[in-house]
This record gives sequence, structure tokens and C-alpha cells, in this order.
Amino acid sequence: MTEADAIILDGKTFNLSRYKGYIMVLIGATLWGLSGTVAQALFQYEGFHPQWLVVVRMVLSGLLLLLIASIKQNKCQVWAIWKNENDRFRLIIFSFIGMLGVQYTYFEAIQTGNAATATLLQYLGPAFIVLFLAVRFRRFPNFRELVAVSLALFGTFLLVTDGSVQKLTISTVAVAWGLGSAVSLAFYTLYPAGLLERWGSVVVVGWSMVVGGVGLSVINPLWQFQGQHWSLLSVLFVSFVVLFGTLIAFYLYIDSLRFITPTEASLLASAEPLSAALASVFWLHVSFGIFQVMGGLCIIGTVVILSLRPNKNLL
Repeated sequence: MTEADAIILDGKTFNLSRYKGYIMVLIGATLWGLSGTVAQALFQYEGFHPQWLVVVRMVLSGLLLLLIASIKQNKCQVWAIWKNENDRFRLIIFSFIGMLGVQYTYFEAIQTGNAATATLLQYLGPAFIVLFLAVRFRRFPNFRELVAVSLALFGTFLLVTDGSVQKLTISTVAVAWGLGSAVSLAFYTLYPAGLLERWGSVVVVGWSMVVGGVGLSVINPLWQFQGQHWSLLSVLFVSFVVLFGTLIAFYLYIDSLRFITPTEASLLASAEPLSAALASVFWLHVSFGIFQVMGGLCIIGTVVILSLRPNKNLL
């Protein structure tokens, strides 16, 4: 640590780089959460469709990420991943099942429900990871994992019922899309470990966004605008989702890992569902009952429990 990275106050040394990393993660996670709420506004008030917004978000953000990688590294390194037959195949699988899967299911969960609930349901991903690894390694979850999964299930119950078994606070379709988003997030987290180690996160995520977005554009081309209301406000909203809610948010999160640990980053990333919930309630006036708040906190607690003492056999 250099002198520029630290200050001394009252005889105590403070690592400025770590605080820089904390701020970067918090800003990135907050932007992620706000982008979900902005997407809800586009769906609810401007007539936009999840498919179209996913295509725009992934293609433009992916191209910008690859441009950044080309500038910071070189063009040959950016394209080299396609020369490896095995990694090329894995990248295509990750692009459609992982990247496109998590993006599309999340936006559909927002359209059929709301941004706050969709983001919280997506945060069930770590619980699905625990269950998957228990099956894969044929071992029973340990006590900490059981507590985390139980907390996730209880939190989900409170979130979608608001404490009443006689009704759901969101449609069953929204719940299904939200759970699909959590499963996709689990796959997104586990599958590309080798790719990320060999090629780096910016290259892998950049290409997977482009490939997945182009693939979806076959079904929903960018030039199909039926039903969409275009105005200065909607242009600003789309720009926010692409630039701030995807490109900048992702880059801040990844770059923060130079200063803090992945565990610290994953804990601070809990700002995402909190920002989505607050923005949905105060901006879009989404109703959020006390039991739903408790359910959301339970789901966030699941992430905290699993992040504080990560299982050494996760990967």
C-alpha cells in the first residue's frame, strides 16, 4: 500500500483504496437496482417490450465493453477466445442460457410483476447454487446452508403472499419468471468460472452480451417499435438502462475487485434490491406491505449468510 492509498488519523491508518472499492460497488449495485425500476416505467407507461429492451441493452453494452477491452488490452486478445474450439462452444452456451437467460427472465418478471419483487426473487440465486452443489457432490447441506435456504424459502413466502396464504401479491406468472431468473443467475454464476479465469470478465461478459442479444434479435429485431411511445423521456430511460444500469454498473463492480474481496463485493451488492424496492415504492408507488419487507430482508439475509462464510467446495 502506497502513501497515496492511505491516510493516518489519530494514529490509525485508513486504506483509501478499500473505501474506493466499497463506493464503487455501492454505486454499481444501486444503478443495477434503479435500472430495473426504470425498465418497469418503460414497460408500464411507455409501451416498451422486455424482448426489445433486452436486445438493446445486451448488444450496445456488450459492444461498448468489448471496445473498452480492445483499448485496455488489444484487439487480438479480445478475438482470441473464438480461436479455442472448446471455449468457443462454452461461450455460446453461456451467452444463451446464462447471460440471455438471466436478462430476459428478469425483465419479464418486472413486466408481469414489479422491479422490487423481481430483483428480490432473482437474489434467490445463491440458494439454488447451494441446492445444486449439494446434488452434484452428493452431500447434505451443512447447518449454515440449511439456515440460508430455509430463510430464502420463508422470505419468498412472505414476499409473494404478504403473510396471507389466501392470495398472492403478484401474479403466478411473475413468480415463475422471478424464480426462473434466480435459476438463470445460479447458472450464470457457476458455469463460466473457467472462461473468466482464462479470458477475463470484460471479454467474456462483453461477447456473451453481444451473442445473446444478436440471437434474441432474430425473434425481436431492433427496428420493430410497435406500441412503443418515443419521447425525450423514453430515450433518456433507455439510455440509462444501457449505459448506467448495465455498462457503468458492471464495470464499477468488476473494477472494485482490485481493491476489495469478492465476499465484500457480494455483500455490498445487496444495495441492488434495496435501491429497486425504494425506487419502486417512492417513484412508481408500488405497494409493499410489512410482510413483504420482512420477506425481502430474509432473502437479502440469505446472501449475507452464504457470503460471510463461503463454502470452499463451491467451484
